[in-house]
Amino acid sequence: MSTPRADGARPRAAIVYNPIKIDEDALRTAVAAAESEHDWAESLWIETTVEDPGAGQARTAVDEGVDVVLAAGGDGTVRAVAEGLRGTGTPVALLPAGTGNLLARNLDLTLNDVPRSVQTAFAGSDRAIDVGVADIVDGDGEASTHVFVVMVGVGLDAKMIAATNPELKKKVGWLAYVEAVARIFKDVNALRVTYSLDGASSRSTTVSTLLIGNCGILPGNVPILPDAKVDDGLIDMVAMRPKNLFGWIRIGTTVIWENGVLRKTRFGRRLIAADKRVRPLRYYQGRRSDLRFRGPEEFEIDGEEMGSIVQLAVHVDPASLIVRVPRDAYVHSVKPDEAAEAEAKEIEVERQGRVAAADIGQPQRSDSDVPATLGEDD
Repeated sequence: MSTPRADGARPRAAIVYNPIKIDEDALRTAVAAAESEHDWAESLWIETTVEDPGAGQARTAVDEGVDVVLAAGGDGTVRAVAEGLRGTGTPVALLPAGTGNLLARNLDLTLNDVPRSVQTAFAGSDRAIDVGVADIVDGDGEASTHVFVVMVGVGLDAKMIAATNPELKKKVGWLAYVEAVARIFKDVNALRVTYSLDGASSRSTTVSTLLIGNCGILPGNVPILPDAKVDDGLIDMVAMRPKNLFGWIRIGTTVIWENGVLRKTRFGRRLIAADKRVRPLRYYQGRRSDLRFRGPEEFEIDGEEMGSIVQLAVHVDPASLIVRVPRDAYVHSVKPDEAAEAEAKEIEVERQGRVAAADIGQPQRSDSDVPATLGEDD
């Protein structure tokens, strides 16, 4: 719920929408009903374009002084709007309309229910979450910076996204990724990476896939990064290092059984730690990771193909994005609901210039029995 405005004016929303992804008539009807019910001013509507998928529109909304920005579209729209709102204190509300809806799943948001999503935008609670920042050097030597709200991937994960049939994706959703993996699996080679974690000495290893995330639930509620929390001030990394088909089977078992069941209890984590076999999955948590690849490798951000890269530096920008969620949402968080909402309100009030910024404290490392390295080659 928005903090009352200092000028006493009625609050106002902005809708940044991808016209290809949404039913605009249904959305306008739901927004008009919420405006009337909650006594909000008429909303600002801004359409995304191919040239600007949402970041510029989000900045325009902030300049207009709106109280919340509704991101209506797929994961690409959500990421672009988050980029535009990062550090502004203006909340974003998600109206998920894509295939993955990755951030929405990690925030326990309702999918495919426009009226309920709009109600959350006008009357939900606010939480401050982290944003990941990726500095890349592409295959042509060009440097650029991108933000992500879920995860970035290099290797098989990125190749899968690049190979996914868009028409099949429209018909069967995220299951199209399974078809893509089956088609390219035999042609995917392991990649060589030199990396440094939190400024430590560089190490080298060979992996099939690297995922670096702000949160860790994939479609189908698959916990690929089981210790990831959206507000812990940390990035989570997993390196997949299978040596053969049996190794991939072990990865599947680890993700479903160990991540989904055992890691949720202290006893289960002790069982995992007692397993001395060479593990095909290695996990790490930290604040920064710097990676260099032997050659150009395909790269993805929040499920969007981004071409090839030769260098990647990732760090976390803590509590830099305010998101609006249902009051009963189960968020993968390290903070109690009351504390998280108070933190978000404090950031919003600071944006309005009514109080000075308060120190929200330093993020703490989670209680996780994970190794401190990705693992080196023998």
